[in-house]
Amino acid sequence: MNDTPGWASPGSAPSDGQDANVPRPSEPADQTGPASKWSREQPPAGQWSAPSAPEGGGTPGPPQPGPGWGGTQPHGWGPPPAAKPGVIPLRPLGMGEILDGAVSTLRAHWRTVLGITISVSVIAEIGNILAARYLLPDPVELDPDADSSEALRQVGDSLQSSTISLGPVMLITMVATLFTTALLTMVISRSVLGQPVKLSEAWREARPRLPQLLGLTLLLPLIGAAIVAVAILPGLLLGGGAGMALAVLGGLASLGVVLWLMIRFALASPALMLERQGVFASMRRSAKLVQGAWWRTFGIIALTMLLTLLVSMIISVPFGLVAVAMDSGGFSDFLNGEAPDFGWAYLIISGIGAVIASSITYPISAGVTVLLYVDQRIRREALDLELGRAAGLPGYGSEPPGNAPRS
Repeated sequence: MNDTPGWASPGSAPSDGQDANVPRPSEPADQTGPASKWSREQPPAGQWSAPSAPEGGGTPGPPQPGPGWGGTQPHGWGPPPAAKPGVIPLRPLGMGEILDGAVSTLRAHWRTVLGITISVSVIAEIGNILAARYLLPDPVELDPDADSSEALRQVGDSLQSSTISLGPVMLITMVATLFTTALLTMVISRSVLGQPVKLSEAWREARPRLPQLLGLTLLLPLIGAAIVAVAILPGLLLGGGAGMALAVLGGLASLGVVLWLMIRFALASPALMLERQGVFASMRRSAKLVQGAWWRTFGIIALTMLLTLLVSMIISVPFGLVAVAMDSGGFSDFLNGEAPDFGWAYLIISGIGAVIASSITYPISAGVTVLLYVDQRIRREALDLELGRAAGLPGYGSEPPGNAPRS
């Protein structure tokens, strides 16, 4: 056991559905966790961890409560509050606690977190601005007086131009997400233990895993695209109205399959970074951790995406309005009903808004993913005991989870 972000080797405790039956300090604050993961009988307060023998030998006594456990306990049954060495308590987490832990990481390590997100966001936005200015094709102008066949051709050309325009943006976004995910995973893993981390330390720990993380980042979208392509291919080959309807139905069905797979593999990146697993091993690891908790994982991820979208809009929309107003050429085109051709002023001002929004939303998204991974390992593998030992908390002993007393 060490205090590096890997914490514990995979497979050191059951992870494919069976209960570890390890005593926990207390239940989630908002009761979102499955009740089946909790033992029906809990030991009295103050006897949650493996006892340690006194120096003079004899029968070991119960461990003394350490910092974060609280002083006086009420009479009767009632577990003591969980230890909290860092941004989360060491017990199964509720949805609110996961979101709060992500925000607390941003507050507690703001220098390191903002150093990562601002640096990556600035570089990404410079790439987006240069691509928009010099690489992307001009928008297709639609003729409102065109006949049906010409209008259909113009719509096809517009969709093709939009697809081409998305290519560089998606590539730059993927690379930016790769670096922020790798570095922020290391920062968040340390914040769980209450340990400080510098940008240089996060980079040193994350750098060896970047090739594998890149492979995972590329593989998941390719899997989704392949599933959609296979689903719509029969309809496209059939052609006509019936073929179009079949392609639409196949596309909708495939989107459901892709969503199910993406949630199933949502915890692959923290498993890859923190357990130092390979690409396919991390995907299998994520599938085991999400098993039986798909809907909960989906709900938390969907809520996080909604919150980050709202935050991004609140920040980006005012900058976008100012950018449109400052760019006289694009603004006049917009008022005349023409396709706006925005210049440098629009690109720079809107880029500043995008950098600020990304600097806030990147840590929240990465934090929720990592803390979801931690939460599932606490529920299934008693990772809270490993984290307590790694944080140096008294009362957690030195034995691995497999030798911990079961209730």
